[in-house]
Amino acid sequence: MIKRQNALRIRKIHRYLGLFIGIQFLMWTISGLYFSWTDLDNIHGDQFKNMNYEKTQFDNLISPSTLDFKEDIYSIDLRDISKQPYYWVNNSQLFNAQTGNPLNEISKENALDIAAKRMNSGLEVSGIEKISSTGKHHEYREKLLPAYVISYTDNNEVKSYVSITDGKFQTVRHRDWRWFDFLWMTHTMDYEGRDDFNNLILRIFSLLGLLTVCSGFLLWYTSSLTVRKISKNIKTSKK
Repeated sequence: MIKRQNALRIRKIHRYLGLFIGIQFLMWTISGLYFSWTDLDNIHGDQFKNMNYEKTQFDNLISPSTLDFKEDIYSIDLRDISKQPYYWVNNSQLFNAQTGNPLNEISKENALDIAAKRMNSGLEVSGIEKISSTGKHHEYREKLLPAYVISYTDNNEVKSYVSITDGKFQTVRHRDWRWFDFLWMTHTMDYEGRDDFNNLILRIFSLLGLLTVCSGFLLWYTSSLTVRKISKNIKTSKK
């Protein structure tokens, strides 16, 4: 049986561990509840997108081999930019797929036209701006830059992003997504970039959490009357 002094020490360790990691445990629980009760399609902004969008079909396209491109072509995609077909070659350059003329970047008008096809028609544009860099906590992090940010007059603070270099509709961001992103940060404990599940802080708190649970079981064992009675009976039977 554990001595009273050791039992008090275990109780103290358990209490201070619980106090230290309690807030993080609370955030894990809150974020977990939010994730489990949330429709991910809504978080992705499907309710703001034109889910019936169909890609435009083009004809009279020139062969990619005729393009004035000095590198060997290893990848090519077809883009619809203001009803004009464009090849996106090697993830680096746009070419008109009918004339072969290069396009270094799309215009604001092009971006608005691209976004209009991919977003619900009921959304009204309130503004458009160009961004060239983003931080690790930006809602458009780790995506192609520069890009146009298109804002809409909606209570959900909806924004869509279109990359300038390749003319691709990138993503939709809105209020619920931002709440999800914040809670995701508290869940992963990656307070630097939000998406790293292997960070040192998370590992430390996971070990501390395990230690807290184990100390709780040990505390129950040292303070249980049933365990004491069993221990006492065993000692008595040995005499």
